[in-house]
Amino acid sequence: MSPTSATPSSRTSPRPGALSGTSGTARLRRWLAVDAIVTGGNALAYLAVSGPLGRLFGLESGLLLGIGALLLCYAAAVGLLAARRRPAPAPARAVVAANGCWTVASLASLLFWLDPKATGTGWIIAQAAVVAALAGLQYGALRSARQD
Repeated sequence: MSPTSATPSSRTSPRPGALSGTSGTARLRRWLAVDAIVTGGNALAYLAVSGPLGRLFGLESGLLLGIGALLLCYAAAVGLLAARRRPAPAPARAVVAANGCWTVASLASLLFWLDPKATGTGWIIAQAAVVAALAGLQYGALRSARQD
């Protein structure tokens, strides 16, 4: 096998918009995209089946509809940010901060506001943990992206 046939040269740059690579910017875009997909999926579920989910979780379907609408807008904004070749730092920091706030608000809602069934409590804790993990991964990638 010739040296040029199997592997790309170190002079080869990734195609614009590709999510491949291990640079901080690529990781940031990847975690923003994961956030947009997961959040968008939750939003669509809350909007499409708020009644059954409300009964399963012990939450009002109107609350889930409102959260679904909010999450759909948020997912679209995060998706647009992820689609940028180099996401601007300020909006990326805003996503990290919003995810941190969502995590705190989710857990505080269990303590001070909501009284869901056990399934609802489990779901709220699980989604808060996922959002917290995304915030941490995005924060780390954002710090690395500054060095790109």
